[in-house]
Amino acid sequence: SRNVLVESARIARGKISSLAKLTTADHDAVIFPGGFGAAKNLSTFAVDGKDCKVNREVERVLKDFHKAGKPIGLCCISPVLAAKVLSGAEVTVGHEEEEGGKWPYAGTAGAIKELGGKHCVKEAVFSLIPFYEAHVDTKNKVVTTPAFMCETELHKIFDGIGAMVKNVLKLTGK
Repeated sequence: SRNVLVESARIARGKISSLAKLTTADHDAVIFPGGFGAAKNLSTFAVDGKDCKVNREVERVLKDFHKAGKPIGLCCISPVLAAKVLSGAEVTVGHEEEEGGKWPYAGTAGAIKELGGKHCVKEAVFSLIPFYEAHVDTKNKVVTTPAFMCETELHKIFDGIGAMVKNVLKLTGK
């Protein structure tokens, strides 16, 4: 069994802190990366799907930032965290259909709905609507983008994450 804090420090190559120390008073926004760690370490979504539990500290951080009216960004698989914790939050993980393997994790959209979230399809027509869109739920100040939920070029994933960050910063009003 690996220690999440040790692994985080290795990846970040620097000093890290436990989520227990994160407060809304010290930050303008919070962004949760995606990837398998979000589905396995920040929640039990990887194993339990719609019946998942969210890590207590992750849940606290999401609720605290939401209550404080501060923006929350999530990408890739991590929008399931907001769907589980913030009832009715609008999020995206891309498409709701696999479309011949282009969206291999499209079933996640159904789980988001079962968790109490509202899934918003992004990139409705690949050739007309750019992948680098992020969905902005202005009511809840939640910004999401599909990232690696789609089989696409890396630069489009980079652009989507950039759009998410840009919109999170915009929602801070600074």
